[in-house]
Amino acid sequence: MPESRSRKKRPYVPPPASSAPKPNPRWLVPTMLTLMITGLVWVVVTYISQTRFPIPGIENWNLAVGFALILAGFGMTTRWR
Repeated sequence: MPESRSRKKRPYVPPPASSAPKPNPRWLVPTMLTLMITGLVWVVVTYISQTRFPIPGIENWNLAVGFALILAGFGMTTRWR
């Protein structure tokens, strides 16, 4: 009985991975620093003015606003390469 030809498969070669990391967007670092500095200034002004400024009606919530700005800036640091 005749033998059929054997099939040879090519070995799998994965596509080359790009080893170079993507650069940061140009707006990332200035925005990150602006948020952190603005939050710090907000908290300091709140403490110095005894909650009369920056927004007088929300009293101690001014601290929460300042810390939220700081946390947003620190959150952006996780995207920084």
